[in-house]
Order: sequence, then C-alpha cells, then structure tokens
Amino acid sequence: MPTVHTVYVIELARKVYTEDWRFRAANPQYNGVLECLYVGQTSKDPKERFQQHKTGARSAKGHKLSSDIVRKYDRYLRPSLYQHIGPLSRAEALEVEKGLALELRRKGYAVWTN
Repeated sequence: MPTVHTVYVIELARKVYTEDWRFRAANPQYNGVLECLYVGQTSKDPKERFQQHKTGARSAKGHKLSSDIVRKYDRYLRPSLYQHIGPLSRAEALEVEKGLALELRRKGYAVWTN
C-alpha cells in the first residue's frame, strides 16, 4: 500500500516578512492584511511534522527536516486551511501543496513553500 501524504499549513510570525528577504521576494503581492503562512506536505501526522520543524530535526543521514523560516517564525498549525484536503499520494501532495500556496497568495496571504 502506498504511503499516504497530507498537505498542512503553519502560521508564521508576521516579522518573517520584514526580516527575511527570501520570504519578502516570494510574496511581492502581500499587503500586510492577512497572515504569513508555510505550506508543506508530509507522510507524518501534521502535528508530528510541526514538532520536527520547531526542533530543527535532522534525518538519520544528517539532512535538515525543517525549513529555517518555519523553525524561526513558526506559530501554530492552521487546520482550517487544510483539513478539507484528503489523503494523497506523494505526487498528488506535491501538486496540491503548490496549488494551495498559489490559492492562498491569491487570497492575500504571504506564503512560503519548498
């Protein structure tokens, strides 16, 4: 049976927009009204994945498992923005992650995704 993946959203502290040039460059449309977000996908439970981001976890091979932006600016999970998305294959989750990031940007959020 293939691994099930989930798309998830983490709210970030607004200061990410002023402090991180990469985030600012990725969101030229942002007007400061709505929140700053991170959109990701995982084969883990979103709560477990969020904890990995918070702790800066590394894989057994030493690869970073967390985004520096999320680790530094994370606030909390935003299930209302992703709970409607069902279980997905990895390929589907990667596409949905990109699509959700674009949709949230169109709605006025500032979004970071890998």
